[in-house]
Amino acid sequence: MPWNTGDTGFMLLATSLVMLMTPGLAFFYGGLVGKKNVLSIMIQSFVSMGLTTVLWYIVGFSMCFSGNVVDGTDLFGGVIGNFNWSFFHGVDLNLSSLVTAHAGSTVIPIFGNVGIPMLVFAAYQMMFAIITPALITGAFTNRVRFGAYLIFLVLWLLLVYFPFVHMVWGGGILWQWGVKDFAGGIVVHNIAGMAALASILYLGKRKVEDFGFHNIPLIALGTGLLWFGWYGFNAGSEFGADHITANAFLNTDIAASFAAVVWLLLAWIFEKKPKFVGLLTGAVAGLATITPAAGYVTTKSAVIIGCLSGIVCYIAVQWKNKLKWDDALDVWGVHGVGGMSGVIFLGLFATISVNPTGANGLFHGDSTFFLKELCAVVISSVYAFAFTWVMLWVINKIIRVKTTKEEEELGLDETLLGEHAYSNDLG
Repeated sequence: MPWNTGDTGFMLLATSLVMLMTPGLAFFYGGLVGKKNVLSIMIQSFVSMGLTTVLWYIVGFSMCFSGNVVDGTDLFGGVIGNFNWSFFHGVDLNLSSLVTAHAGSTVIPIFGNVGIPMLVFAAYQMMFAIITPALITGAFTNRVRFGAYLIFLVLWLLLVYFPFVHMVWGGGILWQWGVKDFAGGIVVHNIAGMAALASILYLGKRKVEDFGFHNIPLIALGTGLLWFGWYGFNAGSEFGADHITANAFLNTDIAASFAAVVWLLLAWIFEKKPKFVGLLTGAVAGLATITPAAGYVTTKSAVIIGCLSGIVCYIAVQWKNKLKWDDALDVWGVHGVGGMSGVIFLGLFATISVNPTGANGLFHGDSTFFLKELCAVVISSVYAFAFTWVMLWVINKIIRVKTTKEEEELGLDETLLGEHAYSNDLG
């Protein structure tokens, strides 16, 4: 089949950019923790690159994207796909990524682009699957044993991430309702953030205080890699190179920049000094918040979303601190609240003048779409929180999840991995 080489080349580049985000996240989280726990937090991101890929090949891609609720070919009423593409069976070089449903004589496009191979689409979506559970690890840093994390990673993908990908993007029940999510406000950030909150409340506080921020330049490096990769994350979600791709690309940068500046100013006002880590955190908050809306809103709306995300996520982090939740790296406050807010902002600011395949939000005359997005936030939040809590409880019955006080005092790099990030720690 003659592929569109431009779109295919662009999507391979976007896939590579999204892949780079997971190492970027590892550096970002690594700099935020104390130096005796650097490797234990970084390995949780890197191991996802391997284990999630294996799971994606065996069953994940099929659970996410095979079958649809319109044709009645998926399972459990549109919650997950079928298993026809397990082990990439039938996903060959000739299969187009454009997938449609059939309602009578009407053909309804679900996902993909007729001009790119399904293999490229599968690789791109795999990178999303890799980074999403890695986001959660910042919430339970220094508190979870590595073996328990591996079980958690597999179960969370199977029971939370894969179903939501299918429900929202793969022709499942939320897709049928008309819920929109351009690049992962629901599918990535909200469910990861709510899973983080469940983890925080289940695991409780660390037994040994970790003062963290041991390497701010490492945080800056991680932020830079995340920001760079996010262009592939958002712009690539158009699955080709066109005017909507350009709009999503620019909106990504605008929202991140405005959110970073707003967070910096808030820190300067309330903490009396401009904080570099605050600037970096604000940028990530802006990136997470614009994600669901990037290809559906104007650049002016992206400015508003960026500013609001800086304010809302800053308040969420301060509130978390007041409640003394041990969200070590602010996953809930940045990704959870950011993703949740972004979906709500999408329901307000979306306009078909930007993207005809999108919708009009509340401010453009469609209150129904806004209510759909609001319902999707509630459903995804409750689902991700409940499943994560129960999952941790079940895993703890099989293998000890929490680290001991002695392990935390020595540092998890030493006690769980037997390795050290810095040679001068060896004497």
